[in-house]
Amino acid sequence: MPADLAVIGLGHLGLPLVQAAVAAGIDTVGYDTDPRPCAELRAGRTPVEGSLTASEIRRMLSGGFRPTTSAAELGRVRTAVICAPTPLGPDRTVDLTALGDAARALAARLRPHTTVLLESAVPPGTTENFLRPLLEEGSGLVAGRDFHLACSPSRLDPGNRTHTYASTPKVIGGLTSACTESAAAFYGRLTDKVVRARGPREAEMTKVLETNFRHVNIALVNEMAVACHDLGIDLWDVIRCAETKPFGFQPFRPGPGVGGHGVPVDPGCLPYSSRTPGHPLRMVSLAQEINDRMPSYVIQRCATLLNEHGKSVRGARVLLLGVTYKPDSADQEAAPAREIATRLMDMGAQIGYHDPHVLDWQVRELPVPRADSLYEAAAAADLTVLLQQHRTYDLQGLAVKAQLLLDTRGATPAGAAHRL
Repeated sequence: MPADLAVIGLGHLGLPLVQAAVAAGIDTVGYDTDPRPCAELRAGRTPVEGSLTASEIRRMLSGGFRPTTSAAELGRVRTAVICAPTPLGPDRTVDLTALGDAARALAARLRPHTTVLLESAVPPGTTENFLRPLLEEGSGLVAGRDFHLACSPSRLDPGNRTHTYASTPKVIGGLTSACTESAAAFYGRLTDKVVRARGPREAEMTKVLETNFRHVNIALVNEMAVACHDLGIDLWDVIRCAETKPFGFQPFRPGPGVGGHGVPVDPGCLPYSSRTPGHPLRMVSLAQEINDRMPSYVIQRCATLLNEHGKSVRGARVLLLGVTYKPDSADQEAAPAREIATRLMDMGAQIGYHDPHVLDWQVRELPVPRADSLYEAAAAADLTVLLQQHRTYDLQGLAVKAQLLLDTRGATPAGAAHRL
């Protein structure tokens, strides 16, 4: 049977959109070029770590959501939203392979008057120079005349219960004003506020700016963390004082690395276009370089602390706490824990971990022992490293039990642990 909406890509972008649409009473089908997410969803399980719970999936299914591997369903909807993953490739340019596959699947079945929306994070120009030609060539239709085309990049913060889909404004940039208004009419059913951008490129660049803003500011405070440690200055007290300024300052906090689905993008790297600005964002590149160094800095601090207590990294028992990229979530996307564990193992350390949200964890495809009793494991470990601050951790009690504690999040009481 026809549906109002097709969500293409059932990952960390698509599933929250499906949830919001079903809650709003929109008849929704979900399609993915990979059959595995559909099979997991039909079984009532989430295919993405740290995304929706099994009970939320069941509510979506009972509300009429239909995951499907049949691309024919894409030709029977009024609105199609592409939520394909766009990771960085080895050369640090955005990999548009999944987006291209999704566009071709939709184009072959695209009908006149359909509204096509892009939520994937992409460099500016992708909607017009990459997605539009694929849709037009595959359908024989013309964007802006025969069907509506717009970009509205996802702004979701996984696990955030304060800023939900409905309460987070949606930025929309259409190919034409009519495309923008068609997109606004759709998103107006899901969110409290719609923000109209001048066009697709402005909407795309909004996402680039937001993501780069986060990475650049984290890089700044990460550099401050290293400098303050060398100078014997308590950075966490510095941040506490600085954030009392009522204007011109926004607090960011250092950590062992930067995880998450949003990756810093240099819009000077447009793999599908011969017209590039020629002016790469040097600050973005430098920020990425600084943030990429943080796992190495954590390893250096680990080795120094062990050495100061008469121990070597080789043979040391190291317990890693929190292996996810953000607190109180099971999402491990780009979390620095795996790189830190790998490097410690290469140095001969015996690694264990604890995370209330991750029951099984592998490094180099080998299982890492999980601590059943947190306090006992911390007492037995030569070094305990807090990588993520989950709400369930009693950090004051942990600081008492641990032989040696390195806190990379500044979450323990002052003086209770060694801080990053």
